[in-house]
Amino acid sequence: MSEKELDAARIADPHLRESYERCRRLNAAHGRTYYLATLLLPPAKRPYVHALYGFARYADEIVDDLSSTLSEREKADWLGTWGSAFLDDLDRGWSDDPVCRAVVDTVLRWEIPKQHFVAFLDSMTMDLTVTEYRTYEDLYEYVYGSAAVIGLQMVPILEPTSPEAYDRATDLGVAFQLANFVRDVGEDLDRGRVYLPLDELAAFGVTREQLEHRVATPAVKEALAAQIARVRMLEERSRPGVDMLHPSSRDCIEAARVLYCGIVDEVERSDYEVFAQRATVPMHRRLAVAGPAWVRAVRARRRFGDGMPEDGREGSSPGSSAA
Repeated sequence: MSEKELDAARIADPHLRESYERCRRLNAAHGRTYYLATLLLPPAKRPYVHALYGFARYADEIVDDLSSTLSEREKADWLGTWGSAFLDDLDRGWSDDPVCRAVVDTVLRWEIPKQHFVAFLDSMTMDLTVTEYRTYEDLYEYVYGSAAVIGLQMVPILEPTSPEAYDRATDLGVAFQLANFVRDVGEDLDRGRVYLPLDELAAFGVTREQLEHRVATPAVKEALAAQIARVRMLEERSRPGVDMLHPSSRDCIEAARVLYCGIVDEVERSDYEVFAQRATVPMHRRLAVAGPAWVRAVRARRRFGDGMPEDGREGSSPGSSAA
């Protein structure tokens, strides 16, 4: 399948193809829901989405790897060196890094602003030094760089029909990340972190120390329910953005919205037992969403095309600028 996708995207250089394939494998291994949704895009667009998600997952896994023997300081040094090299690669227009090579190519082809990657790397650095957030405003700075900018990077590939699509993509990216935080309270504690605003927890009489006991008390459940309400508010606000994309892109984002925000539905079904189990959207639900979406996506491609320019966005040569 990946060979066909690369051919459809007119990615011919063997080194680039190898890099895009590496990114695809990262996306498939670490983002099952995102990967499933990506398959609803036209084949010619999938490699570019794999590149963006592969880049994000590569950095994120280094930061979050509990089995790593690196200290937080060593991780920060690695991230700083790797991130600076990547940003330099964007400026010069090519990369020798086996992951970043495809990402730089994607940025150039789709004219994705460099500032989104700067914000992402800043948030990854925060993850190595910040272990809790006092307010939602404090948390939002991290969430913007770790999640919202991923959506903003994606929007050019999805072919927006309105500038408002970027605002709605920000809402959806934040909703995805907050849904993660609700689901992963226990796992995040294992990493020494709490991603729920402390002042909002305190409003329900919950402290970090109580979370450390890993018991879903009535107060903890009420606090989680309040966080879920914010996820749903942002999800609802993001929904008009789907119709602001090229028709061939809509079913991908709609499926991702339904499945990923559906995580909080599963948290509710488990009676907020986030310490005892990891809430996941069951396979039958994934198939029920993905099956009809696939049919609609194929019909949209036949009717409206794949949204790709006639030139296929041929890759830029080494030395061009991504700034």
